[in-house]
This record gives sequence, C-alpha cells and structure tokens, in this order.
Amino acid sequence: MDDVRTVRAGRRTVALHRPRKVLFPAGARDGRISKHMDGHPGGSGHTKEDLFDYYRAVAPYMLPHLRGRPLMLERHPDGVGGPRFLQKETPDHYPEWVTRAEVAKEGGTVTHTVCDDTATLLFLADQACLTLHRWLSRTRRVDHPDRMVFDLDPAQDDPAKDDFDVVRDAALLLGELLDHMGLPSAPMTTGSRGLHVVVPLDGRHDFDDVRDFAHEVADTLADTHPERFTTAARKQARGDRLHLDVQRNGYAQTAVAPFSVRSAPGAPVAVPIAWRQLDDPTVHARRWTIDNAVEQARTDPWADVLRAGRALGPARHKLRALRG
Repeated sequence: MDDVRTVRAGRRTVALHRPRKVLFPAGARDGRISKHMDGHPGGSGHTKEDLFDYYRAVAPYMLPHLRGRPLMLERHPDGVGGPRFLQKETPDHYPEWVTRAEVAKEGGTVTHTVCDDTATLLFLADQACLTLHRWLSRTRRVDHPDRMVFDLDPAQDDPAKDDFDVVRDAALLLGELLDHMGLPSAPMTTGSRGLHVVVPLDGRHDFDDVRDFAHEVADTLADTHPERFTTAARKQARGDRLHLDVQRNGYAQTAVAPFSVRSAPGAPVAVPIAWRQLDDPTVHARRWTIDNAVEQARTDPWADVLRAGRALGPARHKLRALRG
C-alpha cells in the first residue's frame, strides 16, 4: 500500500498518511520569483511526503529554534489553495508524547503544542501543518521573550514585483544600528515577501518592555530615512514606504519559525542567512524551498550569534544618546 508510510524517529514510530497527496503546486514561472522557485522535478508540485522528508532532514537544525516554545500551527489538509486552519489549542487526539504548554490568555488559558523532538515535527507534518509559528518566549518564562524580531516587508502586496532591494537595504541599515548599540542580530528570509531580523535577549525583560524598545529602534530608522521607511500602523499612511513592523514582539504574538515551509506554490522556506549573503543579488524572500533549504542549513549561517542573549539597558542608553 502507498497510502501509509511509517518511519522511526527516536523512540517513536510516526505514520505518514496519503504521502502522494500534492500539497504545493509547482512554483511560479514569471518575474524574479521564477529564478528561485523551480518547483518539484517534473513541475508537478510537492507532495505531503516531500514535506515530511524535508522536516525529517532539517530537524537537527530546526528543533533548537522550536524547543520549549508554544506554537501556532498553520494547517492545510487539502494543500495550498484549500481551507486553512490556524491552530492554537492542541487537539485531544494528539499522542500523549507530544509536549503541551498551558498558557494564559484573556479570559482563560490555551494549551499550545510544543515541538521538542523529531517525532513531533513529523507528526505535525502528517497533520498537514505546513508552517510552524513560534512564540518569542519559552514555557519556563513565558512572559519574558528571549528573541526580538523586526519584520521587514515591501510596501507592495504583489510578490511578483521586484522590490526586494528595499527590504535588503532596510535590513542592512537596521543591522548597522543594532550593532552600534551592541546588539547582535541575524537575518532570515521569510519564505513570503521579506526578511526578519532577529535579536537574542537574555530574558530579563517582559514583552511590553521589549516591544517598546523595538518601537524606539524602528522609529529611529524611520526618522533617519522618512522617505523610505515608516512605522505607521495604517496601510493608508505608509504610501510606498517599507513598514518597519515590531508588533510580533507582543505577548501571545508569533513569528514564523526558522526553516518552516510557507503555504505557497513551490514550497518556499523561511531560511536563516548570514549578513554577507545579502550582498548576493540572487538572495530573495523565496530563494530557498524544501528542495534546497537543508543545504543552506548545513552552512550554520547564524553560528554563535543567537547563543548569548543581551540585556536592553545598555542598548537603550546608546539609542537615546543617538536620538539626542
């Protein structure tokens, strides 16, 4: 039978149902995206088995970014183009060995799934969880994030438009500003339209403090380049300027996890990159797919950048001195 496949992952056996189900149509063939989204050999798209095998291969590189973090799961049981489910609450039928985390929400609690091992990652792939969106904090101190994220997307919603250079410039300027404040940072293609710039924190600040600081950083960059960047929340106020988005730094907000597959034709992947790779004109938000993201993962592009989280106090003093 080819409708069920089983694999061993550590002490667990995980079943893959309907492995031949096509989840992702073949990649686009027009504009800049076509250069980097070749799709599956034969142009037939990517199957559920392709997703499963990708997550199995990338697990050693992806799990360090997932362990101990509540997740929001983006599920597409019928593939891209079908119904989409954003799942926070862990269903009762999930195996008992899948880690859960009960966290507070307004008016009660929610029990999130936590992906601590390869077996869980593969089980989620079998559930057609294409994309894993993670909290910026861990369950042991859920109110205190150990990551700060700046989300940089082009002004236009049309992914076929070649405006990634604006995103690239914004990321480089932001990286320089963070470096001036003594904060290490690391860029990641989102697999969608732009870049994330990730800063490791030591976990001593709560979400409100981190988001306020991120706002100060974004405002500084926007004030320096008002014709190019904005922090305006309303789209109508942005015009053609790139939005420096820091809203993911709030409690219960999520950001796409490194090495997550996105729900788009060609199965693009959110991929960590080194700063020097932004000098490569072929690097784009959808540069990597499940066909080649593991190769990029093996280069360890973030190396030691995220291992030593920083406090924001010294950086805040430098920022305010810079702002006068």
